[in-house]
Amino acid sequence: MGRNNEKNIKKHNDKLHKAQAKAKQAEIARKEKLKEIVKKYNESKE
Repeated sequence: MGRNNEKNIKKHNDKLHKAQAKAKQAEIARKEKLKEIVKKYNESKE
């Protein structure tokens, strides 16, 4: 039995895509938080 069978490849790709999606969501969340912080900073500066 080879290690590169369809089932194992699919399992690996699903895991990989899940991790990539998680990283992307984290990046979006960081950008949103940064926007909020900048907004609050600008309001307090005025």
